[in-house]
Amino acid sequence: MPVRRCSKNNYLVQANLIKQSIAGVQELTATPGPVKLYTLTNKKGTQLTACNVGAAVVSLLVKNKQQQLTDVVLGYTDAAAYLDDAYYIGSVVGRYANRIFGEKVMINGSPYYLNTRPGGFHQHGGHSGFNKKIFTASPFQLPDKTGIVFRYTSPHLEEGFPGELQLEVTYTLDDKDAWTVEYRAISSRATLVNFTQHSYFNLAGNPAGTVDDHLLCIKGQYYLPVNQLQVPTGELRPVANTVFDFLQYKPIGKEVAAADEQIQVSKGYDHTFVLERQHSRQLKHAATVIAPATGIQLDVHTTEPAVHFYSGNFLNNVPGKNGVLYNSRSGFCLETQHFPDAPNNPHFPSTILNAGEHFYSKTIFSFSIQH
Repeated sequence: MPVRRCSKNNYLVQANLIKQSIAGVQELTATPGPVKLYTLTNKKGTQLTACNVGAAVVSLLVKNKQQQLTDVVLGYTDAAAYLDDAYYIGSVVGRYANRIFGEKVMINGSPYYLNTRPGGFHQHGGHSGFNKKIFTASPFQLPDKTGIVFRYTSPHLEEGFPGELQLEVTYTLDDKDAWTVEYRAISSRATLVNFTQHSYFNLAGNPAGTVDDHLLCIKGQYYLPVNQLQVPTGELRPVANTVFDFLQYKPIGKEVAAADEQIQVSKGYDHTFVLERQHSRQLKHAATVIAPATGIQLDVHTTEPAVHFYSGNFLNNVPGKNGVLYNSRSGFCLETQHFPDAPNNPHFPSTILNAGEHFYSKTIFSFSIQH
């Protein structure tokens, strides 16, 4: 296949030219290791292509109401862009998704010092989080689904987090158009974990436009207000009679620029919605989104206690697939996770993983058609 070289690094992701089968793995030259793409295809023709840089989802093709394959996620064509990425497009985030205020955290009585950003908060795993790591990958095939197991071992004190952490992220695509993400982890010492999948969705398949007309329903009666650093204040605030009420469907863009202090702080939606106050580990319905233009519906179920809704506010002329520049609200994220800043809020569900404990979390992104 034709390969255009990147002037900075000698490798490329050519998402639209990947072979359409699980066996079709395109190996590319990269540093510190080989960059590969893996494409999963089901009986309906749905195709999920993922990269072993950050376990990033590069493309996700699902059929619209006209039975045309539509790419519903944002992504890059250049592998170097995933290593340079500032927006976590399509990647796994860890060790700790979202924000922790301050440099110092206490874990079972012991202090540790995390890498922080200007302003004094840790965000999305630090200076070089899991989105910048080269994962190993093992594809597999079962009678009714295909999948990939991505693995990464995070050394003790990487980005300040204690313990050697062994992480497995499993993606499966089944014949019912469900993309399942499972996280399994174990640490040699007590540590903090909060993983999420950071794909930006545009169910209209038109990231040159916005997702403002997408209809969104979130199954959370409370959300976490934030301060000027976008760190939760610790309050669980009811969504009722606020711009954060998505208990009934409404367009994402309806109140995304409202004269609401919380909206103004984040330039739109960038907030965590509470699915449960106590972590039950039970699979629950988190959200539904429908794109009127294509009829594509996305349902999200998760074992996590919260979902963070981000309306893509800070995307700014980001070079994406097919020559499209991604800008504000070109895509949205539904990041299933624990609460941000849990180490500083004892009333939030704990994010401590003790030595030798087995961590497990599951999120399902299911696609269907509304005619």
